[in-house]
Amino acid sequence: MGAGMNSSVNQQIQSPSPRRRGPIAIAASAQSLTPVVRAPRLRGGGTLGVVLKSAVTLAFVAGLLLSPGAIAPALAQEGGPKLKAVSWPHEGPFGLFDQASLQRGFQVYKEVCASCHSLIYLSYRDLGGKGGPGFKPAEVEAIAATAQVPAGPDDKGEITDENGSLRMRPALPSDHFAKPFPNEAAARAGNGGALPPDLSVIVNARHGGPAYIYSLIAGFEEGDKRPKCLGETPGKFYNPYFANGEVPDACKDKNGKSTIEGTLIAMPPPLDPGRVDFADGTPNTTEQMAKDVTAFLDWAAEPHMEARKMIGFQVMVYLLVLAGFFYVSYRHIWKDVDH
Repeated sequence: MGAGMNSSVNQQIQSPSPRRRGPIAIAASAQSLTPVVRAPRLRGGGTLGVVLKSAVTLAFVAGLLLSPGAIAPALAQEGGPKLKAVSWPHEGPFGLFDQASLQRGFQVYKEVCASCHSLIYLSYRDLGGKGGPGFKPAEVEAIAATAQVPAGPDDKGEITDENGSLRMRPALPSDHFAKPFPNEAAARAGNGGALPPDLSVIVNARHGGPAYIYSLIAGFEEGDKRPKCLGETPGKFYNPYFANGEVPDACKDKNGKSTIEGTLIAMPPPLDPGRVDFADGTPNTTEQMAKDVTAFLDWAAEPHMEARKMIGFQVMVYLLVLAGFFYVSYRHIWKDVDH
């Protein structure tokens, strides 16, 4: 019985548990196996080739994700004209916002758009954040102080003053952008029944992205450029890039299909040459103002875009280094195996 126990112990010592064997030990012992273990060989470069192809595919997909604006022009409104061609410095996986353009765009928004359109998801302090317009802290405080926001309840819990009006206070950098109207009913009453959309994510929410917003703002046609079938349209304005408005029956064929590009929109042309004076001396043409305010709205839709791109770049570098480590490990483990 003692000899049997010794034999069992010796077998256990000579045959260590697989749980304690690392990959290098397993690979080394593989050389003594019969038949010889061979790594699977696949078409197109073998196992390593498949891994490299997968990595390239992943990099391509990541590039598209890092640059959603690169494919935006292909998503223009169906049936409308081709969107205006505009190049943006923040396009592509390594593109960055033009800080001067963002500051001019904010000026256009503040002086032209803010009277009707809100930016409810943006805070004043974002204007001084990294990757944005780059206003200094004192400038951000001054910008915020020009707006009025609800003050909230006082010591007695009252939210209105002695006249019954809502208590207001100057905005702080931590406050969200002030709304131009207290509620939807007031917004419709001040715009002929139309509800001005919030512009926080308008660039991402519209097919065509910034190209569509730019084309819409700069694409109003008046006078002789308007289709004659439109006639007089009080309170309505023609824009060939707007596809969700009304079309008079005079501009439809016998099947009820529109014979013109675009539709009527309740928003009047917001920009005309010289509407905003830029402090840096940039020409204040309609196209320049439209481009700057579109760039600002594109940033407002994703204030942390530059940080996202940087993280994406760092991740790709990390994956490349990791792939190199795996390749070296692969070569080391299987160096003595015929495959």
